[in-house]
Amino acid sequence: MGQDYYAVLEIPRSATDCAIKKAYRKLALKYHPFKNKEPGAPQRFTHIAEAYDVLSDPRKKATYDKFGEEGLKGGIPPEFGGDGAWVSGYVFHGNADKTFQEFFGGDNPFADFYNHDGSEVNMGFGGLRGRGLKKQDPPIERDLYLSLEDLFYGCTKKIKISRRVMNEDRHTSGIRDKILSIDVHPGWKQGTRITFPKEGDQGPNIIPADIIFIVKEKPHPRFTRHGNDLVYTACIPLGKALIGCTVDIETLDERLLNIPINDIVHPTYSKVVPGEGMPLSKDPNQRGNLIIKFDIQFPEKLTPEKKQLIQHALLM
Repeated sequence: MGQDYYAVLEIPRSATDCAIKKAYRKLALKYHPFKNKEPGAPQRFTHIAEAYDVLSDPRKKATYDKFGEEGLKGGIPPEFGGDGAWVSGYVFHGNADKTFQEFFGGDNPFADFYNHDGSEVNMGFGGLRGRGLKKQDPPIERDLYLSLEDLFYGCTKKIKISRRVMNEDRHTSGIRDKILSIDVHPGWKQGTRITFPKEGDQGPNIIPADIIFIVKEKPHPRFTRHGNDLVYTACIPLGKALIGCTVDIETLDERLLNIPINDIVHPTYSKVVPGEGMPLSKDPNQRGNLIIKFDIQFPEKLTPEKKQLIQHALLM
């Protein structure tokens, strides 16, 4: 005679799906080898997992209720099966820990209260007697890459995350997607942290982790950013560095600036244009500066005539 899965879970044959889950939760926690050190606990823990694997699945349960363990595991002829019946033989995967983890949504619900060697964690107020305290998972940090234009104007970024969520029965869990919306403010700097409290994986014995997005700036083809200032490097030939020139710069908001350079441009020279940098996050109506640096292009060679002209112009 085959084993009685209902007796293993200590429930009547009329038990509802909710009652089956509740019974498995109670017995799995009671006989988990991490907690229960009695010699027969591991075998009992495996039998409980197998019973739940069968009775929580409508097809397996229907076959077991009609044909017993022999019919479930030995297989039944197709003519007796009908729609949705089990035809080939059922084999339990044998991994009770797998069933346990899928049910509870974590590796070990005892982790808050027991050390790896099975001894109780000293939590104060009598060890496990203080088990009302829950531990929050460490924060989950993710980089949020934004362009300078995003940080100049501000924008909204929507990010999809996948996390483990407890089902309505509060005993089982599943993977769900969620969209998080981030309102980027003008002037935010690299390193700005945006926190979504408790949006991490849910579990029966944990406080979900906070999810934190950290702003990272994408490289820009024209500008680099120093604080609230924008830095632009203009390439000019040596002649214009000496006699002056005009530098044309397209801004982040697509205006064209014509900046006259009347000074002699030496290797460490820079030109500051007030109010043409990034908006200030505390007051977007105010802006940092635009700093123009120069890359002076020297000629690769000079004809004797040009050398003579330069000598007359600069050395006399």
